[in-house]
Amino acid sequence: MSPSKSEKISNGSKCVASVWTRAITANSEWADKDEFLDVIYWSRQVIGIILGIAWGLIPLKGFVGLLLFVLVNVGSTYLYMSSYQQIDEEEYGGIWELTKEGFMTSFAGFLVTWIIIYSGLHFD
Repeated sequence: MSPSKSEKISNGSKCVASVWTRAITANSEWADKDEFLDVIYWSRQVIGIILGIAWGLIPLKGFVGLLLFVLVNVGSTYLYMSSYQQIDEEEYGGIWELTKEGFMTSFAGFLVTWIIIYSGLHFD
C-alpha cells in the first residue's frame, strides 16, 4: 500500500525542516552534499537581496559598491563554510567550487535590487 498524499507532504516538510535546522546548527553532518549546496545557494540569494537594499539606501555607487558586494558575499559564505560548519572543501570539489555556487544569480539579484532602490530614492 502506498503512502497517502498527506503522509508524503508531512514527510517532505520534515525533510525541509531538518535541512534548515542543520543549516543554523554549527558543525552539522551533511550526508547529502546537494542539501548543503542548496543552503549555500539560497543563503547567497538572501545576502544579495539584503546587500542590494542596503547599498541602495546608503547610497553606494560604482565600483566601490560592486567590490564591497563581492567581499561581503564571498567572505560571509566562506566563514560560514569553514568556521561555522567546518566542512571539508575537498568533498565538494574544492573551495573554488563552493565559492562559485550561486554567486552569479546572487550577483544578478543584488544588481536588480540595488538599481531599483537607488533609482527610486535618489533620482527625481
